[in-house]
Amino acid sequence: MLTFNDVCLDYGSFRALHGITLHAGEGELVVLLGANGAGKSSIFRAASALTRASAGHIRLKGVDLVGRQPADVVRAGVVHCPEGRKLFPGMSVLKNLMLGAYTHRRDRAGNRSRLDEVFALFPALEERKDDAAGALSGGQQQMVAIGRALMSRPRVLLLDEPSLGLAPLIVKQTFEVIQRINRAGTTVLLAEQNAHAALKIAHRAYVVEAGRIVLEGTYESLAGNEAVRRAYVGG
Repeated sequence: MLTFNDVCLDYGSFRALHGITLHAGEGELVVLLGANGAGKSSIFRAASALTRASAGHIRLKGVDLVGRQPADVVRAGVVHCPEGRKLFPGMSVLKNLMLGAYTHRRDRAGNRSRLDEVFALFPALEERKDDAAGALSGGQQQMVAIGRALMSRPRVLLLDEPSLGLAPLIVKQTFEVIQRINRAGTTVLLAEQNAHAALKIAHRAYVVEAGRIVLEGTYESLAGNEAVRRAYVGG
C-alpha cells in the first residue's frame, strides 16, 4: 500500500536518509525500531511531505507522493501523528479533534460520524470535550493526538513515538488502541523505541540505524536476534 523505493532525504548538507526501501501492505501494522536520531521521524516527514525526499519514490497504491503538498498527501490518505502530540493546549479537546477534519470540512455528516467513532475509541475524550487540551493528562493528550489524526480518515496512519513519556499502564492501553485501529482496517506504520511492546502487536518490523534500514523481520525473528534483543528488546 505505502512503499518507499530508494528514498534519500537531506537537511541542507546533512543526509538523514540513505536509500530507504520499505513497504507497509494494506491492513498491516509495521513497526520502525531505532534509537533517537536513527531516522524514524525523517521517514515519516518524507512520507507526509513535510520534508521533500531528495531522491527515490514514495508511493501510495502506486501513486507517487513525492513533490505533493502535505495537504494533498492527507487527502490521499496518509496521515501523520507526530512525536510530542503537537496539540493546541489552549483550545478545547473538541476543537483540536476537529482540526484533523479540515480537509473534509464540507462533509459535516461524515465528520460527525467520524467523531462518534473517535469518542467510542476514547470515551474519556467525550467526557472532556469542552476542556482545554492542555489541562489533560499526558495519556489523554496522546488520545487527542491520535483522535485528531483519525479525523483525517487515514488509509495509512503514521504514529511517531506514541508511548513517549507515558506510564506503563497507559502505554499498554495505547498499544491496545493502536491494534484496534489496525484491526478495523487502517494500515499503521509505528515508530517506537518501546520495542518490546511494539513488536508484540506488529506484523513486521524494520530496524533503522543512521538513516538506513539494517534489518527486517517478524517479532520472532527480531526478538531472536541477539544484537537486536540487546539493543532494543531487552530481557
